[in-house]
Amino acid sequence: MGAVFLKDWLSGSDDFTMFLWEPAASKHPKNRMTGHQQLVNHVYFSPDGQWIASASFDKSVKLWNGVTGSFVAAFRGHVGPVYQISWSADSRLLLSGSKDSTLKVWDIRTQKLKQDLPGHADEVFAVDWSPDGEKVASGGKDKVLKLWMG
Repeated sequence: MGAVFLKDWLSGSDDFTMFLWEPAASKHPKNRMTGHQQLVNHVYFSPDGQWIASASFDKSVKLWNGVTGSFVAAFRGHVGPVYQISWSADSRLLLSGSKDSTLKVWDIRTQKLKQDLPGHADEVFAVDWSPDGEKVASGGKDKVLKLWMG
């Protein structure tokens, strides 16, 4: 698969909303996306452009259509604010890191939790996938960098 160049932009806010923008077409947002109950902490397009994921202080991760911005699903399981999300290179899995000291891997096809990764002693601030999709890395308030094998 070749590179995907996105023409749309995304913004999240502390007013609980997100906006999908297409700057080349209009100065006005393409869609106003609502549904989070607290501030939106991180928004991220999937590598293939088909999905948008958002992480919020409301303890949820939400999945949206990457073209229209319409709501698809809510992923619940964290018991603290979700700080960061990261897509696998094939856009099939989504990783989330939370104040609750866990990482979670979500399956986009089933829209369910695939794997729970406890192990940090405190809040997880940063998460990312390796380019080959076999490993994830996380960093937290416990001053530990963890590498997780798939």
